[in-house]
Amino acid sequence: MSALFTKPAITTDQASTTAPRDGRDDFDWLAGRWAVSHRKLRKRLAGDTHWDEFAGQCEMRQIVGGLANVDDNLLEQPSGTYRGGALRLFDPVEKLWSIWWIDSRIPGLDTPVRGRFENGVGTFVAEDTWEGRPIVVRFIWSEIAERSARWEQAFSTDAGATWETNWIMRFDRVG
Repeated sequence: MSALFTKPAITTDQASTTAPRDGRDDFDWLAGRWAVSHRKLRKRLAGDTHWDEFAGQCEMRQIVGGLANVDDNLLEQPSGTYRGGALRLFDPVEKLWSIWWIDSRIPGLDTPVRGRFENGVGTFVAEDTWEGRPIVVRFIWSEIAERSARWEQAFSTDAGATWETNWIMRFDRVG
């Protein structure tokens, strides 16, 4: 993936005086380029235990003065390579992030998940449907370090009482 986005350098003094500590900077660490290792359940909500593992790339940049960010992803699935993206928007009143997934194979925006980071873990949920069934979708960002992070997606068919994790991504910073 070409270097499409660059993040302007911000000094520690600038960061502490320009942005309130309300959660708007929770995704700042994700800016830049990443190699991504994917592990994706082949069939969701079907009792399947077979996982596909494949490579990918991600590049994220901030927009709207840091109140939003966008990433561009290349996913090299066994069934074929495609592009996807995430659009994240911070609401400074509610102090929540909304995240939309964009898939090059399907026009339009997905239902956004909403949430925040607490104690270094970001949890984002939404009511949605999967193959006509009502579900709750959950994204979790965790294990965030300077050069690595973990993301997972899970579905629930019982309003969040139980979860099936169906996609795990491990991020390793490039460069």
